[in-house]
Amino acid sequence: MRQRQKLGPAIALAAIACTMFAATAAQASTITVGSVLPPGFSSKPFEEKQTLLNTALPEKGANLVSPVNGAIVRWRMQGAKGGPFFLRVLHPTGTGAYTATGTGTAATPTDAGLQTFTANLKVHSGDLIGIDPTNTTDEIGVAEVAGASFTSIFPPPFDGVTLGAREPKSGVELELSAEVQPTPAITSIASSFGSIAGGTTVKITGTDFTAASAVKFGDTPAASFAVVSETEMTATAPAATKPGNVDVTVTTVAGTSPIANGDRFGYEACVVPQLGKKTLKQAKRALRNAGCKPGKVRKLKGATAKDGLVSKQGLKPGKTRNPDTKVSLTLAEES
Repeated sequence: MRQRQKLGPAIALAAIACTMFAATAAQASTITVGSVLPPGFSSKPFEEKQTLLNTALPEKGANLVSPVNGAIVRWRMQGAKGGPFFLRVLHPTGTGAYTATGTGTAATPTDAGLQTFTANLKVHSGDLIGIDPTNTTDEIGVAEVAGASFTSIFPPPFDGVTLGAREPKSGVELELSAEVQPTPAITSIASSFGSIAGGTTVKITGTDFTAASAVKFGDTPAASFAVVSETEMTATAPAATKPGNVDVTVTTVAGTSPIANGDRFGYEACVVPQLGKKTLKQAKRALRNAGCKPGKVRKLKGATAKDGLVSKQGLKPGKTRNPDTKVSLTLAEES
């Protein structure tokens, strides 16, 4: 590991603060869903209080539906007038109907140019976006694009409700898009083992870690963590009450990383075994197998290291201690 230069207390604190700010302020990579927002458009009224949504986007690289699970963090529209407008998350049933799964907060454009709004809407792979007006006179940009189409749902569905859509309008595209931040994922961790006392520094490798808000070892929050880049983090393992494996997870606004084979962290400990009536050789083997170490050995009169049996041990069987804890032994003659 590269060694850091020594800094004065004030400089060191400032450096830490800058590092934390940079990790927090960095913007995560996103995937655009919806229109590519072509510049040639005209503003068209909604005419009804209805949900409008694109159903075909022929442009190269355009995503009609989200290819990933995550969260919409920003959305854009052009040619909008009036409002406020409400972004919709919709899931197609495959039968011409759509289930409303989420609705954004009210957003009012300042002009008919490109408008960007922040959001925090959960989205799943296969979902697409729509837009609701407040008034029938509200307008949105519509571009003529060969191969494109959009449809409407009347009335706008409540979240959780499934409604059929009308016949799509061909050759036209709504000026509406959203940015989806994918759910983080862990591919590997190192070091993958550490003491139940906590304090092990773990390097986490994966994707979409920017602006992480939490890291957990099982159900316990990490003692500390830091985002190095979008694909790397470090975290300090918290203390645990018993040995065993736990899943490490990372949480961002887009959700929590799914459980994976590469996210396991193993807590190690000394779980004191029952040593009574064992020879010294047997006791030492049992201690090592249990993550402990042999401590001082006391021999009562007549007992030898070869023939004596354990009559007393320094820690009671079943006690959990830090790895390599030493357990003292007392040997007595075999009775």
